[in-house]
Amino acid sequence: MSTASTTKVPRDTLNLRIPAAERNLIDRAAESAGKTRTDFILEAARRAAEETLLDRALMVVSPEAYEDFLKRLDQPAQPNERLRKTLQSKTPWKAA
Repeated sequence: MSTASTTKVPRDTLNLRIPAAERNLIDRAAESAGKTRTDFILEAARRAAEETLLDRALMVVSPEAYEDFLKRLDQPAQPNERLRKTLQSKTPWKAA
């Protein structure tokens, strides 16, 4: 009987030609993360692919909602206590 945890997903092959220095860098990073080179590359590529696609996501709103959005963008910023505190605090890199 096959369960979800024992079912193997078919895999395709992806061949890459990369400079040895880059492969060594990837190998060192994968080892430090306790992953295989393949798993490390797949995870990084998947994350980059998701971010790229999410950056291009299309949001559809009603004309009224879009008009309200544009009006809010055109309004001058309204300072509040949190913003004032942030602007008056010392930057962490200059605190020392």
